[in-house]
Amino acid sequence: MWRIIRQIPRDPRIIIEAGTPYCKLEGMEGVRLIRRFWRGMIVADLKTTDGAIAEVAFAYRAGANAVTAAGSAPVETLDFFTQICQRYQIYSMIDMLGVDNPLRKVMRLKTKPDFVVIHKGRDEESNPRSIIRYKDINKVRSKFDVFISVAGGLKPDNVRTAYFNGADVAILNIIRSGEPNAGIYENANFRILIPKLLDEIGK
Repeated sequence: MWRIIRQIPRDPRIIIEAGTPYCKLEGMEGVRLIRRFWRGMIVADLKTTDGAIAEVAFAYRAGANAVTAAGSAPVETLDFFTQICQRYQIYSMIDMLGVDNPLRKVMRLKTKPDFVVIHKGRDEESNPRSIIRYKDINKVRSKFDVFISVAGGLKPDNVRTAYFNGADVAILNIIRSGEPNAGIYENANFRILIPKLLDEIGK
C-alpha cells in the first residue's frame, strides 16, 4: 500500500478510499495506516447498514474525512448516519449499490447526504448487461444539491465518460494482475498515470 500511495501526487482532486474488503481485513487500523501516509481526503468505505452512530465515530477517530453507508439500509440508519457525520464534520456518502431508485431513497431522508454514490458492484462486472446507471445522476441532481460519485467497472481510459455524464467523482479500484475486475493494476506507474488522467479529464 505504501509503495502505491507514495507514487500518487499530492493533489486536492485525489481521494484515497479504504475499500470495504480492506476495512474488513484491516479494520480501523488500516485507515490509520493510510492517514500516516496521506494528508488529503480519505474515505472509509464501511457501507454501514446498522449502528451508524458507532461506525461513523470509528471512522472519524481513525482519521477518515468521509464514510459510506449502504443505501439499502433502513431510513432510520441513514438519518442517524448523515446527522452523525455532520456532528463530526465529515462527509456522508450513501452508496446506492443494489438500490433500484436512488432518488426515491434520498427523498425519504430527513437529512440529505453530502454524496450519493451510483455504484455497479464488482460482482456485477461479470454480467455484460450490467451498466453504471448514469441516468440516475441527473435524476438525483434535479432535486438535490449533492455531490455524485460513480463506481464499478471503471478503467483509466473510460473515466472521462463518468465526468461527461455529470459525475463529480470517479472511483477506480486498484487490482492485482489476473483479477477479473476493472481498475488500475497495482504494478502500474502511478507517477505517470495519475497526472495524465487528471489532465485528460480537465478537472
